[in-house]
Amino acid sequence: MSMPATFRTPLTELTGVTHPIVQTGMGWVAGPRLVSATAEAGGLGILASATMTPAQLASAIIEVKERTTQPFGVNLRADAADAAQRIDLIIEHGVKVASFALAPKPELISRLKESGVVVMPSVGAAKHAVKVASWGADLVMVQGGEGGGHTGSVPTTLLLPSVIDAVDIPVVAAGGFFDGRGLIAALSYGAAGIGMGTRFLLTSDSAVPEEIRRRYLTFGLDGTVVTTRADGMPHRLLRTEFIDTLEKEGLTTRLLHTLRRTAQFKQLSGLSWSQLMRDGQSMKRSGGRTWAQMVLAANTPMLLKAGLVEGDTEAGMLASGQVVGMIDDLPSCEELIDRIIRDAAERLRAAQGNLVGTTG
Repeated sequence: MSMPATFRTPLTELTGVTHPIVQTGMGWVAGPRLVSATAEAGGLGILASATMTPAQLASAIIEVKERTTQPFGVNLRADAADAAQRIDLIIEHGVKVASFALAPKPELISRLKESGVVVMPSVGAAKHAVKVASWGADLVMVQGGEGGGHTGSVPTTLLLPSVIDAVDIPVVAAGGFFDGRGLIAALSYGAAGIGMGTRFLLTSDSAVPEEIRRRYLTFGLDGTVVTTRADGMPHRLLRTEFIDTLEKEGLTTRLLHTLRRTAQFKQLSGLSWSQLMRDGQSMKRSGGRTWAQMVLAANTPMLLKAGLVEGDTEAGMLASGQVVGMIDDLPSCEELIDRIIRDAAERLRAAQGNLVGTTG
């Protein structure tokens, strides 16, 4: 079989990957196996570090480097109390890309760039892209409202061009992408590549239990819901019985459940109560959340772990983009990326064939 075409873009040039496809840093999902499989297939795999201790992150980085010599990245919470320590690990181990769920402070961006690390914050609005671009970010990822996990309300088709028009740095498009058509569409808008979460979660290289991945495949385009009941912020999840129950719970019941999960996360993460409080205060300042939302935010790690790691859909939630309704198989990362690139090349040739010249 012949090698697929390649698309050289600012994303591939900056990061050194072969294809302009990013596997996003999904908590409990984007571990060494998935990241290294993505990297070996020519995409940019991103390790999710928010659910890891610094020691676990160091081990995960080492494992990825043992599995592949290709570039990869690490996703960080910019408002984490130990963000500087995690950045030290990225620099020490020569990780190529640092991606951020929130805007990192200018001094963190400078420190990473001085060490040759490519900085890619995720943004939800053009004004946020302008801010991080002025601070020195190399590129940004923008996720439209159809994306999974924490998300906004503006669809990718409108959010993407608004960001591209606002900044001079490359933009990676996320939210609703799963095939070659989407890649060509994003490149046509002027994006430097696409980011995919749900599509990579639903691969044979994903560490999510197979029965859970198979369950994802049964949901249609109407199978997700955006709720604030999990952690106080809009969160797109599969519409399971657990989520329906969560939607009906009163605030008091949710807060009581949250306190229990907070204690579980404290034990799992190794963080002290004071560290958890500092993280909460930092999140409150950076995100403008209320203290009630901060308390509810402790739901997220444990609820996702129950669903995505332990496979307990009666006590956990499953993050998902609307794109789940378009997915019906579990290919390897290599098969997926190869398929996307081949399909994109064919779509581009077909579009060019439909182009009619003018005279005069």
